[in-house]
Amino acid sequence: MTKNWRAQAKVTFECEKQPASGSRGMVTSNNPLGSAAGAEMLAAGGNAVDAAVATLFALTVVEPMMVGISGGGICHIRTPEGEHVVIDGLSKVPLAATPDLYEPVADTPDRRLETVGRKNTVGPLAMAAPLALAGWAEALQRFGRFSLADVLQPAIRHASHGYLATSYLADCTDEVADDLAKCPHMAALYLPGGAPLKAGHRVIQPEYAETLRAIASGGTAAFYQGPIGAALVEHMAKSGGLISQADLDAAKPILRDPIRGAYRGYEIIGPPPPASSGVHINQMLSILEGFDMAGMGFGSAEATHLLVEALKIAFADRVASTADPDFVEVPVAQLLDPAYAAERRGQIRMDRTQDWGPGVAVHESDHTTHMTAADADGWVVATTQTINNLFGARFIVPGTGMIANNYMNLFDPHPGRANSIQPGKRVTTSMSPMMACQEGKVRFALGLPGGLRIFPSAMQALVNLLEHGMSLQEAVEAPRIWTQGESVEVEHGYGDAVKAALGERGHPVLPCPHIGGGMNGIAIAPDGMMTGAACWRADGTAVGLGGGRARDGVRFWPDRPKL
Repeated sequence: MTKNWRAQAKVTFECEKQPASGSRGMVTSNNPLGSAAGAEMLAAGGNAVDAAVATLFALTVVEPMMVGISGGGICHIRTPEGEHVVIDGLSKVPLAATPDLYEPVADTPDRRLETVGRKNTVGPLAMAAPLALAGWAEALQRFGRFSLADVLQPAIRHASHGYLATSYLADCTDEVADDLAKCPHMAALYLPGGAPLKAGHRVIQPEYAETLRAIASGGTAAFYQGPIGAALVEHMAKSGGLISQADLDAAKPILRDPIRGAYRGYEIIGPPPPASSGVHINQMLSILEGFDMAGMGFGSAEATHLLVEALKIAFADRVASTADPDFVEVPVAQLLDPAYAAERRGQIRMDRTQDWGPGVAVHESDHTTHMTAADADGWVVATTQTINNLFGARFIVPGTGMIANNYMNLFDPHPGRANSIQPGKRVTTSMSPMMACQEGKVRFALGLPGGLRIFPSAMQALVNLLEHGMSLQEAVEAPRIWTQGESVEVEHGYGDAVKAALGERGHPVLPCPHIGGGMNGIAIAPDGMMTGAACWRADGTAVGLGGGRARDGVRFWPDRPKL
């Protein structure tokens, strides 16, 4: 590992945020109140699983445009015994859906998933069967120390008493204000006085607070078999949606074995299909391991060119092979075969780019959230969750305060394809709650939102850490590149020289202010000290827990002599 990456780097940058450190625990998320909710659980004696679930519930209140109990996601958990468990809580196609549910607009790559009337994006037909709550409860019941009522308290508090909107939330509200205005419940919360809310506006969600209280007292049954689910099913029936009680009864998370790979002496562990991250991050790292990336230096034309080519190879394979394994046989072993990586590596040319495949992958939303937690006992959690687009389907289920997801936007409206609509199918996702282990211990855990840009960005962060020797703060904030085979998006931090060098190799360069969303993660040193970091692309905040219990034998001594 390079000791001083800047000495060899061709591009350098300065971090905008500071990391946090702690010996007893760490929580990072894309909102300070979310991270504080998790830290509250650690301080009260909970473990990282308790912290993660409390953080997610709090984020449904303070980051409502990104995550909700109606959505879905993936949770990657490491136990103190070294076991890795992936809880798949991805939303599913309603059981009443058919492959011809929507009328497609076109069959061109840029408009393939658009439908007439935007019915797969906004409104009741855009909502898929919700599994987020079931997945969070599963994690808590299996691995947590606290009850559902315990971890819900910070979220209930923020929903009841309110919180001050950040500029990040305000900007997101402004971006979709026209759609929010069509739902009176959304408009009342996020368009006060008829205009998008401003930073500093206090957001109070009394109906949602009551929904959270109902879950705290009645458990997940209050949602899936109780009044919350009944309100959802009733609204679907009245408004033309498809979710029924049968969908809620079938909303069960799946426990999956993770994907494991190796890079520079580290074991790289991530979620399996229908997530593409574990397979394709390890595939790309296996290809890159045959090159001296550290010697080339971060941001060099050569290293950046190799990142682009690895991405193009991975996306070509992803579109052809990665999907819900219950519906499509995914060739995981072949994709992770070192011989296959060597074959693809040998085809890369350093002087010019090549066409590695169709370059068209499943569309995904950039609007997601991620959080990471760790404790002193060895529990580590990395989880990515979403309601898909900003504010999901952009309506609130009446009487619940709950924002609906629009996961149906991720399926191909054209029948007869790998990602076409089929009842009960889970969507292919790029969610990348990743962990890197060394000598059997977790050294790094990280993830981010960003749709198709998630797993390429996570891969680049791992290269920054394990190849270039960056600190965690540097790795999550470093400039990124992205492509799926066509234009190459390059963040401004790379500078003109790199963009010009890529252009000379035949890459059509597209400068971008940011790629993907706010990455956050945790680094764990061999002595157990934890460092948390979050990047500038969101309201990311790390909260560390230091100190600890009193020394043994220390007690109040009322009879000691007065001086």
